[in-house]
Amino acid sequence: MSIEFQITPGSATPIYQQVVDQVRLAVAAGELKTGDPLPSVRTLAEQLVLNPNTVARAFGELVRDGVIESRHGQGVFVATKRRVFADDERDRRMSLALDGLLSEAAALDFSAAEVRAAVDRRLKEVGLRKR
Repeated sequence: MSIEFQITPGSATPIYQQVVDQVRLAVAAGELKTGDPLPSVRTLAEQLVLNPNTVARAFGELVRDGVIESRHGQGVFVATKRRVFADDERDRRMSLALDGLLSEAAALDFSAAEVRAAVDRRLKEVGLRKR
């Protein structure tokens, strides 16, 4: 399976982070499964017309976080799901993500009910697993 990247050059989110976020979301949604290959750094950089260092930075972060793995001479693949962060770090990262979401929602003048509805819709769209 593959992923179609959507890069927004003028976005406030750095391009490498857009790549990271899209891979993480595709894995969480089941669009990419354990063992699925990703394009090489060079191939993806050419497809997206990006500097290869940008893609390498994104892949480096994904490898560090255990989302993907690099197999010498074979390429880059979705890694077996494992718990990388301790509970405190997971909570800290979720808080940072929520702070960004809520800040943007407030700037766009969304109500709490609208934010909840949007989050629920998006969770259904990506099929994020329920515990």
